[in-house]
Amino acid sequence: MSRGRSDGSQKKRLVASICVVATFLGFLYVYGGSIFGSQNSGSSTLEYGRSLKRLGSSYLGAEDDTDGKQDESSSSFRQGDGEDNIVPKSFPVCDDRHSELIPCLDRHLIYQMRMKLDLSVMEHYERHCPPAERRYNCLIPPPSGYKVPIKWPQSRDEVWKANIPHTHLAHEKSDQNWMVVKGEKIVFPGGGTHFHYGADKYIASIANMLNFSNNNLNNEGRLRTVLDVGCGVASFGAYLLSSDIIAMSLAPNDVHQNQIQFALERGIPAYLGVLGTKRLPYPSRSFEFAHCSRCRIDWLQRDGLLLLELDRLLRPGGYFAYSSPEAYAQDEEDLRIWKEMSDLVGRMCWKVAAKRNQTVVWQKPPTNDCYMEREPGTRPPLCQSDDDPDAVWGVNMKACITPYSDHDNRAKGSGLAPWPARLTSPPPRLADFGYSNDMFEKDTELWQRRVEKYWDLLSPKITSNTLRNIMDMKANMGSFAAALRDKKVWVMNVVPQDGPNTLKLIYDRGLIGTTHDWY
Repeated sequence: MSRGRSDGSQKKRLVASICVVATFLGFLYVYGGSIFGSQNSGSSTLEYGRSLKRLGSSYLGAEDDTDGKQDESSSSFRQGDGEDNIVPKSFPVCDDRHSELIPCLDRHLIYQMRMKLDLSVMEHYERHCPPAERRYNCLIPPPSGYKVPIKWPQSRDEVWKANIPHTHLAHEKSDQNWMVVKGEKIVFPGGGTHFHYGADKYIASIANMLNFSNNNLNNEGRLRTVLDVGCGVASFGAYLLSSDIIAMSLAPNDVHQNQIQFALERGIPAYLGVLGTKRLPYPSRSFEFAHCSRCRIDWLQRDGLLLLELDRLLRPGGYFAYSSPEAYAQDEEDLRIWKEMSDLVGRMCWKVAAKRNQTVVWQKPPTNDCYMEREPGTRPPLCQSDDDPDAVWGVNMKACITPYSDHDNRAKGSGLAPWPARLTSPPPRLADFGYSNDMFEKDTELWQRRVEKYWDLLSPKITSNTLRNIMDMKANMGSFAAALRDKKVWVMNVVPQDGPNTLKLIYDRGLIGTTHDWY
């Protein structure tokens, strides 16, 4: 299942390599803090390009031009002869106040257009794209004083303050070890609201609660994908990586000044999103484990709608770890919430897998048996048979339980191999697309060869830690990301919402991603 012909020519390999680098740079620029130099609001595109080259050269380890001159071929589009004719076009640079603009998650737009949104259900933190006349057609500048990002793995623990000039969180959460401002850097000690003494110790304690061997949460490769809801600056996800677990760290662009930008600058997988009214952009049965530590979500609202969305996303036998006062406090209100929440998850057929101190871990049933044994009329109901649990783009959440497919019900689980074998093992849901195991294996082999060639071509300019955040803009089955497994990178696999929804194959391989319309 290739996404383009491979004729072996050096020219096409070079073009492909440039596309990979462009995609990576674009991801850092839009999501993880750009690697471009700072610009004043009146700067020309040519000057912006020169700054880009200087900082880009530094990032890739190349020496800058000693005379300050810009290579004409890299600063502008040129017209060539024959088939290579390119029409020159330049784009203006947005002024500095738009350095953190996220077009469809722009709270200023919501206020300016007086959108009538229900704040009580977080609708204002969901995607609301501007009309055509209000869209920007300019290059987003980085913050003033932006520096080349600190490389992974050092970036897990510290970033340049200039790259994300927000220190509010450091003061607000100073007693919880979220982050600390130290001179020109922001340091992340690994703490969180619930785990002041470090995410690593907290993760090990959860593994111990579940009796996993060696207090390792990956459970010998059976637990690979995690959803961390209300993730803060993503320290929970950061410390899972050393256990071969990859987390989708989720948080909204709220009053905490874009926590996700901190996560991406650190080199940690993260995504801007909220449990509001729409389904999260992930297929059903994507995660083995969900986590909420003091995430301040009312799980009881709207007939348990948000908890049922987590249920849709969890695999058979998946876990939900909940660290919150309701799990241990003895005051009247917390006891009421705990009682009602226990009743709700009981009707959803979840069981308490472990409970200790301030944390409870529930486990989803491995089969449909419990659902079938419930009393008639029990709520929440099962979803209708015509509901597609993998339809997510712009689809409202539904207050119903998504039953398992016949395959998963018979298998009493997802049928996935432990990590890392699942990366190259044909996932059971291939059959949903009519794909054969042979097609999957050939696609995996094809992209392994291509990535090896990309890396060879780029090797004069990059080292083992040059790249970190990568986006595959049309990921298909995720074979490009699979081929990068031995590199110190992570890949945001994007599946266009108007094509085959192969994102579930990507998650079944132990990778992560999202769907998008590139609007």
